[in-house]
Amino acid sequence: MRRYLAPLLIGLGGAAVLIWLGVWQVHRLEWKTAILAEIDSRISAAPVDLPPVPDPEADRYLPVRVAGRTGARELHVLVSTRARGAGFRIIVPFQTDGGRRILLDRGFVPIDEKEAPRPPTRLEVTGNLYWPDERDRFTPDDDRAANYWFARDVDVMADVFGTEPVLVIARGTTGDDTSVSPLPLDTSGIPNDHLGYAVTWFGLAAVWLGMTGLQLWRISRRTL
Repeated sequence: MRRYLAPLLIGLGGAAVLIWLGVWQVHRLEWKTAILAEIDSRISAAPVDLPPVPDPEADRYLPVRVAGRTGARELHVLVSTRARGAGFRIIVPFQTDGGRRILLDRGFVPIDEKEAPRPPTRLEVTGNLYWPDERDRFTPDDDRAANYWFARDVDVMADVFGTEPVLVIARGTTGDDTSVSPLPLDTSGIPNDHLGYAVTWFGLAAVWLGMTGLQLWRISRRTL
């Protein structure tokens, strides 16, 4: 029996750790799913007027409505969509009817429409406040001369346009210019891979137990 003890303890102990990791990922999945549901609920809530001083944490995802006029300049942020492929987000300064200057993410245009004329126009916009965190050490530097941006840096873009560091991502617009298709804010870009991790850990636990059973069988064959 002593021959079986060490591999049995290692096998059961290793499987217990792997199963615990799988259970932990299941709990993480429940936690992340609840967070995403809360964000989705906040995104789709009834829009309100733009707060006087939006807070990047308290007002993240806040639905708002604004009316005003777009500026003449644009910033083009490279983006890829599942439905339409590669293109650009169109970021413009937006002068509200109340006299405030903010940033507006109007949405998507295909690559071949990057330089299409889009003169200043009046728009009524419903959208969401957001402060994207899209830049990491792998993000290329923006090519400002060619107007190629690779991340929506709200503070940097606000400095370029001389606006408040406030970005509204359009969900819907009404007005004279409908050449830009809104890319509404949603939770599709927030990773939720915990189910895959849980399946991996449980699968490894099954393999570990199988290998343990095989080792015990080999030991039994040697003792015959």
